[in-house]
Amino acid sequence: MAENLRPSELEFQESFDGDILENTGDTPISDFQDPELEFDEGGLELAAKEAELDIEAELEGEINHNSDISYGGPVLNWDIGEELTRNSAGGSSPFRGGGSITPDGLIEEDYEEEIGRPIDEEEPPVDEEYHDVARHGIIEVAGDDLYGRKIIIFSACKLPPKSDLDHGRLLEFMKRTVDPYVEMDYVIVYFHHGLTSRNKPRLSWMVQVYRELDRKYKKNLKALYIVHPSNFIKILWNIFKPLISAKFGKKLMYVNYLHELKAHLHFDQLKVPPLVLKHDANIVSTQKPAYPYTGEVQRNNSSLKTQQFGVTLDMIKTNYNQVIPPAVQQTVEFLRGNALDSEGIFRRSANAAILKQVQQRLNHGEIVNFEEFNDVTIAAVTLKTFLRELKEPILTFELYEPIVRLHGQDKDRKLQEARRMLREELPEDNRIVLKYIVDLLVEVAAHSDKNKMTCTNLAICLGPNLIWPRGQVSLLALGHFNTFTLLLLENFDTLFPQES
Repeated sequence: MAENLRPSELEFQESFDGDILENTGDTPISDFQDPELEFDEGGLELAAKEAELDIEAELEGEINHNSDISYGGPVLNWDIGEELTRNSAGGSSPFRGGGSITPDGLIEEDYEEEIGRPIDEEEPPVDEEYHDVARHGIIEVAGDDLYGRKIIIFSACKLPPKSDLDHGRLLEFMKRTVDPYVEMDYVIVYFHHGLTSRNKPRLSWMVQVYRELDRKYKKNLKALYIVHPSNFIKILWNIFKPLISAKFGKKLMYVNYLHELKAHLHFDQLKVPPLVLKHDANIVSTQKPAYPYTGEVQRNNSSLKTQQFGVTLDMIKTNYNQVIPPAVQQTVEFLRGNALDSEGIFRRSANAAILKQVQQRLNHGEIVNFEEFNDVTIAAVTLKTFLRELKEPILTFELYEPIVRLHGQDKDRKLQEARRMLREELPEDNRIVLKYIVDLLVEVAAHSDKNKMTCTNLAICLGPNLIWPRGQVSLLALGHFNTFTLLLLENFDTLFPQES
């Protein structure tokens, strides 16, 4: 990869016949793609015909064929901290319009009156209803990114041979998987390596996907990370250009190496397919890119005595001599006094540069006055980020299996077992902090007529930040986390009785 080049200089400008501008290594990254990958001519012809239709005008109400914007797919910038800081100060940024940061430094946020889908014990879990598709692990949910947005993962290497998969069912499964999250901000990480002529869907199916994933799915998608893009992806992008609006096109970003994701995601919480890890190691050893994320390493360095993010509750208690971490205390107190009526609180993302600044100040033991930001979402996302970055979830790894096993039991049995777990198996300090946070959420839910955040919606937004397993969480388990969180919210007085 070229040194210190802006994304505009690193873009791959692909012509339709497959010619490519070499990147600055000895071997183009695209040379590592599967040699058996091929195109199906029928799909190419259909895509060319579909290019004449104003699909995006129908779905999003806007299409711009005369735009001068390049669709080459911006490569992620190396020093995101510097760029975000410059962006917040009004300077130019490679992320301007890039699907992550708007020109004023905001991560785009769109609010609608209802979010998520109710958690229904009677409805068959997605993994069970679509077991023929779900068993492959093609699509997974991986918690939140650094900005509080849900992460959806699609792994091409897990696609089985075309003859072994009903792609109509795959599309249905995709929609069912994403449905609970599309009314809040979310991102997609697509691991492209492993797509071959044996498992690659027809282009006609891809056109169908774009048609059926309408504005509801596109609106709150903030970034689409294409990891290890190949010639096929770049050619395909040119084919689809006439069908895709500039607004949606700007959300795509090419990621040439896995370590580039660390600027945006909790990478250690992603379960990257072994085939993708091996492929990345191969191109890294050949290309030898610089590894410039010293800022991120320092941010997660727990050697700072006042550190609060990315450490344990025990460490914070020892260093601050209090059970409730200052980051939790300051955010909860502010939200309780200022955000109970705020629409979409805990669902909306926030200004990335300010979030980074707040975390740095809290990590240095400062008291943050959240009123100075004039945006209550800063405190909400800070609280979610604190919970997600704990070295161990507040409900602990040990309670992961017991919580999953609660599924299918009647309500009385669930309440009895949940109360026992909280009282006997959850460490006392964890229980105190959990009660402090859930108490706030219950109060937020009590104002749902104004803030639109019911207990169900709060459970969807906060559940994955309270409990997760070691490694990747399955879709089925994710639903159980949300259901358990809902149980906490709806039965607060029973599960957290007043102590004498």
